[in-house]
Amino acid sequence: MSNNQNSIKMHGTALRSALREREPLAFIGVYDVFSATLARRHFEGIFVSGFSFAASHHGLPDIGFIAWPDIVAFTRRLRTVLPDAYLVVDMDDGYGDPEVAAHAALSLEEAGASAVVLEDQQRPRKCGHLDGKALLDLEDYIEKLQRVLEARSDLFVIARTDASEPEDMVRRALASAGAGADAVLVDGLQNLDVIRAVRAGTDAPIAFNQIAGGRSPGRSWTELRDAGVSMVIYSTPCLFGAQAAIDRDLAALKASDGVLPEPGAGRVGLRECTTLLQENLGNRYRR
Repeated sequence: MSNNQNSIKMHGTALRSALREREPLAFIGVYDVFSATLARRHFEGIFVSGFSFAASHHGLPDIGFIAWPDIVAFTRRLRTVLPDAYLVVDMDDGYGDPEVAAHAALSLEEAGASAVVLEDQQRPRKCGHLDGKALLDLEDYIEKLQRVLEARSDLFVIARTDASEPEDMVRRALASAGAGADAVLVDGLQNLDVIRAVRAGTDAPIAFNQIAGGRSPGRSWTELRDAGVSMVIYSTPCLFGAQAAIDRDLAALKASDGVLPEPGAGRVGLRECTTLLQENLGNRYRR
């Protein structure tokens, strides 16, 4: 247990309480503070998506370009204007060896993260819904996971495996739960049989990640709850929604001889955007 516990607001405890009260909880992947503001209007859970952050911050694919100070700074900005959201942060492979992972996790906790997701990939890493991933030996991953668990104070730690074979998925998920992870996530699942097998072996909460066009088919909250899922992560709806909307509106601007459309019919104007930002200003002083 870290000596910093008294100086850190107990966001992990708040998330644990929410999971006991209602399941599953949904977490919406965001790419910047503005998208997070919109997501919070609809959902209590926010997911700091590595895929979305790499696209927004670097304009590059999710193959390991993110540095931990950047994700910590982003998390701090989010917490400033979203004081009551459940913030789950994708910390990839921990950005290095066990000591780096532990330092990054504690820094994220101090920045206001409720939870982190730590994967078992080795570098070069990539999005969990893509082919060609290489995994750490399970013993090496458990060592990193345990170091993160020792360093945190209240942070909720989700252990993620990117294994591709069902038996290995279950083995790694159960080993992570046995090592003390607060929840487990098997990424890139094509059916729910693995979820049911993991649920049979542990009482730890199980997370499920959905990406439009990814490996996992769309599942309803009812289906996922019945299979034993407690946390549903949507990594990219804000990023993909923004891509489609920006393309649409700029194509329309070009086609209209440069005349901006009036607000309404799915388009916002100065007043609507300013109202949203004023809400964040109020939250800034409500912390």
